[in-house]
Amino acid sequence: MPGYDDGQQVTNMTERITNLWTGSWIAALIVGAITWGLIIWCVAVYRKRKDDDTLPVQLRYHVPLEIMYVILPILMVGVLFFFTARDMDAIEDTDADPDVVVQVYGKQWSWDFNYVDEDVYDTGVHVIDIGEPGNPERLPTLYLPVDERVEFELRSRDVIHSFWVPAFLYKKDMFPGNHINTFQVVPTREGVYAGKCAELCGQHHAGMLFNVAVVSREEYDAHIESLRAAGQTGQLGPELDRQQTRGDDNATAAGEG
Repeated sequence: MPGYDDGQQVTNMTERITNLWTGSWIAALIVGAITWGLIIWCVAVYRKRKDDDTLPVQLRYHVPLEIMYVILPILMVGVLFFFTARDMDAIEDTDADPDVVVQVYGKQWSWDFNYVDEDVYDTGVHVIDIGEPGNPERLPTLYLPVDERVEFELRSRDVIHSFWVPAFLYKKDMFPGNHINTFQVVPTREGVYAGKCAELCGQHHAGMLFNVAVVSREEYDAHIESLRAAGQTGQLGPELDRQQTRGDDNATAAGEG
């Protein structure tokens, strides 16, 4: 099943992201348990008893308690910030030389894939009927070689999209214009994984689907050759962007005028 994960490592970042997520939940549960415990304890111990009309001791301030209110949250936020910043620096690091570079264009409502080093491309059309039999096989499929570092360059042709492969535990937004988002990942397990747009991008957003096939180097090279044999050479560049196309049309119309 596309996108299914039985707990094995899918990328080189799976363990790091999972540990960060799990650690954050454990910290949140501990804080929640302490907070609720103190609330329930105060309700039980300091509740008003029958026939007890005595007011509790009224204090204008309590310095040790107020210092704790300030320092403890700062320490908690500082710990969470440290681990998040440490892991995000590793996840977002693009200093290593990639083995494969892929340009991904999001468009209403499908995807274009440029295999930059091989100078070939693949393109898809949006899924009209998501539940129609055979649709998973007709979706645009991005091929990646297993155990090789892949660098993604993410762009949009029209509106904001988001490139999301749930099994990779990672997604990143795609913006129109000259804004390019990049990230690197090493797929470590062969398989076919579901991908989708994670940013509401218009009427047919739900049909903006794709597959990611992580395959051996031999199968990857065979796919590249099949694209080349089909005449899909070169790159689908920004000349196909909606804004760029409109600009060209306006320029042509002005020239004709």
